[in-house]
Amino acid sequence: MSSNATVTVEVGLGDRAYDILIGTGLLLRAGTEISRRLPGTRAAVITDVNVAAAHLETLRAGLEKGGIRPAVIALPAGEKTKSFAHLEEVVDGVLAARLERGDVVVALGGGVIGDLAGFAAGIVRRGMNFVQIPTSLLAQVDSSVGGKTGINSARGKNLVGVFHQPKLVLADTEVLDTLPIREFRAGYAELAKYGLIDRPDFFAWLEENWGKVFAGGPQRTEAIAEACRAKADVVCRDEFETGDRALLNLGHTFGHALEAATRYDSARLVHGEGVAIGMALAYRFSSRLNLASPDDAARVEAHLRTVGLPWRMADIPGELPDAEALLAFIAQDKKVSRGALNFILTRGIGQAFIAKDVPASEVLSFLRENHPGQQNSRPSRPGGRPGQPRGRPGQPRGRPG
Repeated sequence: MSSNATVTVEVGLGDRAYDILIGTGLLLRAGTEISRRLPGTRAAVITDVNVAAAHLETLRAGLEKGGIRPAVIALPAGEKTKSFAHLEEVVDGVLAARLERGDVVVALGGGVIGDLAGFAAGIVRRGMNFVQIPTSLLAQVDSSVGGKTGINSARGKNLVGVFHQPKLVLADTEVLDTLPIREFRAGYAELAKYGLIDRPDFFAWLEENWGKVFAGGPQRTEAIAEACRAKADVVCRDEFETGDRALLNLGHTFGHALEAATRYDSARLVHGEGVAIGMALAYRFSSRLNLASPDDAARVEAHLRTVGLPWRMADIPGELPDAEALLAFIAQDKKVSRGALNFILTRGIGQAFIAKDVPASEVLSFLRENHPGQQNSRPSRPGGRPGQPRGRPGQPRGRPG
């Protein structure tokens, strides 16, 4: 694969099928690609102020090449933007621009902007066209694909939203060069997730090639494309998460509880970091229940630590609520069904499965054992301070993405 090749992954949902384009220079091709699929359309671009500073003018030029002059709505950056107040702001902005149902809402940003803009597109005029242009690694491999949109509530993450599939996803790998290294690592957690769910060969490939993925070039494109294929396969089998799609939540039940426990303070924990810790906890919990080998949990922890991701609750700055409070956050998570605690657990690398009716007493005991402020917290593994990778070739550079 050449470094400038564009890879196309199709999400095969019948008459609602759409393409994910992965490669370089896609911001400048955005207008051409959108107009080819939605001729004569007008657009509103939803973004945040950090992404706008880095990429809005490039996208605007690309849209205008395709004959699209966009209205722009720029929001504050950060998880707290996924709120009712900012949803109202986006909806009002789209209506003020006098866009019609056949026009398009374009999300330019990470997962927060994609989720919020997609939700707005799903409800304005009872459903408008939607295009995802994800600017973070996490969004390119996860949240931009599959049609899940929404906002957070004070009672939990992503509890309000709709399924609303995009018409197109443009994953421009060049924009990842502007990501802060912490954000790139956070997105990498979702990359690793696909290997840990059901693609053990992909996880082994990442163990060998993660440095090249960080450095950019064909390995980065290859990794993103493989993750998108994995997600597309699951979405096509189970679009509305009534079965297999729940497997994509590996690490998320623990991770969402930790995000809620930190009040979505990105200085302490961002989503991908929560997923990383959540995946390590899921593997460790599976080992505790004698479902998987402790060696598998150790292997997952070692890889997360090697790339510089947090892998245990003790890696989160500041104090956490006690185990009982964390269990309460888990019980509120949208992945709980009729009050039963459902988790994605594993029998080994690439052998995730849906575990229903997990006893709350087992979860509580496990949380106590792993809570940094409670008894029997497990000590650090040898081999380096958590969060400090060994040998970080080709880190992405410095501006926000």
